Amino acid sequence: MQLDVDIEDWPEGDWEALAARAVEAAASVEPALANPRLVASLLFTSDAEVHVLNREWRERDKPTNVLSFPMLERVDLVHLDPDEGPPEMLGDIALAHETCAREAAEKGIALDAHATHLIVHGMLHLAGHDHVDNDAEAEAMEALEIAALAKLGIADPYGDRDLKE
Repeated sequence: MQLDVDIEDWPEGDWEALAARAVEAAASVEPALANPRLVASLLFTSDAEVHVLNREWRERDKPTNVLSFPMLERVDLVHLDPDEGPPEMLGDIALAHETCAREAAEKGIALDAHATHLIVHGMLHLAGHDHVDNDAEAEAMEALEIAALAKLGIADPYGDRDLKE
């Protein structure tokens, strides 16, 4: 997968390499993401920018930690021939710095670990996974996140709560 990364309003750091590792880990647990024809964009930005995107595209007038904008239906993604055809845009992800930093501090974890989790989470959304409609889907998506993060040495981000909350 080709990953286009744009970094605005985030502190110094190797966010591009972190993003590449997170995407690779997500692809290791969700094979549809390993298709070499896929292209995704990732924007590291401010709460203000994510607030605008959330209001414009999701009709939610507030910032959030991560937004995902899938451009392929899951059925099309899983049937995408990896060897023939032009690049296919999987979708876009945006991370809000201030929200991510606040959440990381509240959880007592490093910002880079939390950002990695949110990138994996966003990539799974782009692959058609969801956690909103029912508990079974949420548990399945969380299991994929936990497995991807474990490959990177990052602890289970859900270990301190009941999945049925």
